[in-house]
Amino acid sequence: MDQEEAAQLLARERTRIQEALASLGVPLEGDDRLEPGDEGTEDLYQDEYDEGRRGDLRKDLASLERAEARLAEGKYGLSVESGEPIPDDRLRALPTAERTIEEEGGFRSAGG
Repeated sequence: MDQEEAAQLLARERTRIQEALASLGVPLEGDDRLEPGDEGTEDLYQDEYDEGRRGDLRKDLASLERAEARLAEGKYGLSVESGEPIPDDRLRALPTAERTIEEEGGFRSAGG
């Protein structure tokens, strides 16, 4: 994959993550003394869901930053585990991929 396409993929991924983080907004539930099931705790589930989503997006952002660093170093598209090329189709589907599908799933080829 050429550098320009890789940079575009990563830029789109950054936009996706930033927009998703921005859409989460601030927690709805303001009273720490309320327990699940108490009257007026309808927003508690949404707050907990959003916090989980925020955590996932922070991990995505960290993965994106590692991918951007690999691009800057000329190592984007190479497995961080083996140095083998990651197929372009995998990178298009998951721009932050750090390993080949086989490495990610724990599978080893006959020679490796």
